[in-house]
Formats: sequence, C-alpha cells, structure tokens
Amino acid sequence: MSGSPDLGVEKHGHVTLIEIRRPPLNFFDLSLIQQIADTLDQLDEDKDCRAVVLASQGKAFCAGANFNRPVADGGDAASGTGTTGDLYLEAVRIFRNKKPIVAAVQGAAIGGGLGLAVSADFRVACPEARFAANFTRLGFHPGFGLTITLPEIIGKTNAALMFYTSRRVTGEEAFKMGLANILVPQDQVRAEAFKLANEIAENSPLGLLSTRATMRAGLADRVKAQTDHELAEQTWLRQTEDFKEGVKATEERRLPKFQGR
Repeated sequence: MSGSPDLGVEKHGHVTLIEIRRPPLNFFDLSLIQQIADTLDQLDEDKDCRAVVLASQGKAFCAGANFNRPVADGGDAASGTGTTGDLYLEAVRIFRNKKPIVAAVQGAAIGGGLGLAVSADFRVACPEARFAANFTRLGFHPGFGLTITLPEIIGKTNAALMFYTSRRVTGEEAFKMGLANILVPQDQVRAEAFKLANEIAENSPLGLLSTRATMRAGLADRVKAQTDHELAEQTWLRQTEDFKEGVKATEERRLPKFQGR
C-alpha cells in the first residue's frame, strides 16, 4: 500500500503505521483527513492488518487546522480546502473504520488535532505532549465531534473544563484523567504504541473485529449528528468579530481582547 508526500503507510507484520508527514506542526486540511479516511477504508479490506498505529513526524502530533492556509473557492479557513462540512464528513468516515487504532502522541494535539487523537481507540503519550480544545480561545465552538467523544473518554466535567478554559493539558494530566492510556518518555512513544498494537494484533482477528464493533456501536452515527450541530454553531460564530480577533491574537501570540460581538 502506497502513501503520499503528506501521509506515509508502512506495514509491520499485522500492524500498519499511518504517519502524518507535515512537520513540524502537522496541520490538517480536508485533503489530509480524506487521505487518512481512504487509507483506513483500504485497511478494513486488508485481512493482514489487525491494528493501526497513527503517528506523526515532527514535534507535534497535530496542531489542528492551519488558519493561515489559502482557501479554495467556497472553502473556509478551518478546513483549508473545501468546506468544514466536507471535512466533518471525512472525519465521520474515520470513526467508521473497523480496525483498532493506537495514536502515538509525541507532542501537541490541539483543536481538531485533539479530535483526530480521540478518534483512536487508545493514546500513548509522554510528559511533553499537550492536549487542548482551544476553540473558545479562538472565539469558536468545538468541532470534529469532540463535544461527544471527549466527554465519553474523560467525563463531562473534565471535558467542559477543557472546552471552557481552552487550557493545555500536559501528558501527566492527560494520563491521570484517562485521555492518555499509557505515559512513557518522549523517545519511547512510538515504540510503546507499536507494542500495544502488536499485543492487540496477537488476538483472534474475527473476535477482535466483532468485539470492537460492539464497543463502538453507534459511535460514528453519534459523531455525525454532533458534527452537524457543531458545524451550525461554528458557521455563525465564524462571522463574529470575536472569531477574527481570536485568530489574529493566536497568530500574534497574545491574549485576545474579546468584545462579545
């Protein structure tokens, strides 16, 4: 199976590595999310693949959407190309995949990048990792299905805390709240992710697929319904002065001065 300049795909026995190759920050757009979804669809048909490791080159796992990227006609800044609705349709495809995924989070997983990390079954992280749902700091509303997936993993109160404050959660904090399943030194993150994926892959492939389908029953449909709502909220917030100020403040690395309009 071949990859692309932005996405590497490598087979290691019964485990397949999907590697995001947009270092150092690995910003995503519609094209990248679509490539990941396409690859997972192909792996669903590959009987030799029993588990997946999702990793990234560079210092960040995925720093979210690149708001500075030029957009195509009819597009918007959050998705890079196409529309945010198109992006979320591709994201839902990721949640429909059949094979277990272990995310190797060696650095920042921010905004939609956190959504991508949360789409995996498990996350291996390190103290240097940072997890943030920084949407309100941008004058925005959470997306990528995070308003349903994150509470299911860390509880409603912890998720609300992350949403309302936009704070960055360290690897240690993420491990304590269950957002990270395994915590190891930074240089061991990928190896530990493969170790877990191989442990999963040692089991009956049919039993594994059946059990995972039961554990994640209805998840993709719930994410689809939630992204529809998230998109509606994001659409009107995108027109506000606060959103423009939030993006500008982020670019200038300063605290935003919101006016509530």
